[in-house]
Amino acid sequence: MGSSYLWVKAFHIVFVASWFAGLFYLPRLFVNLAMVPPGSTAERERLLLMARKLLRFSTLLMVPALALGLWLWLGHGVGLGAGNGWMHAKLALVVAVIGYHHTCGVLLRRFERQAPTRGHRWFRMFNEISVLGFAAIVVLVVVKPF
Repeated sequence: MGSSYLWVKAFHIVFVASWFAGLFYLPRLFVNLAMVPPGSTAERERLLLMARKLLRFSTLLMVPALALGLWLWLGHGVGLGAGNGWMHAKLALVVAVIGYHHTCGVLLRRFERQAPTRGHRWFRMFNEISVLGFAAIVVLVVVKPF
């Protein structure tokens, strides 16, 4: 594999890590939003502004992360061929993470509408999903267990 492979791989890792950083923090903002006292309009609006900006920024980071991943997969043949079951599992997890990202957007819109939502304990658990997804993807890529 040529030097372009290493550049694509490096930037893929940077964008994936950056995207996940947003996915790690956005649900934490949801925890804080769920704990805002009813009359605390300024605090609620500040947290909503932060969440909107973080979701937008995370979405912008997701696009090159996915594009560079596709380039590695289809352009450089990473994970193609026999004995690459780890890639199928990784791709399934990537689809799940995209769904998680979308769910974050849905939850944010519910907070914006002040629609009844879940309590802060639920959001604390929801927050851990991105960490587990990230860990599973890294293990699959590095260890290639199957």
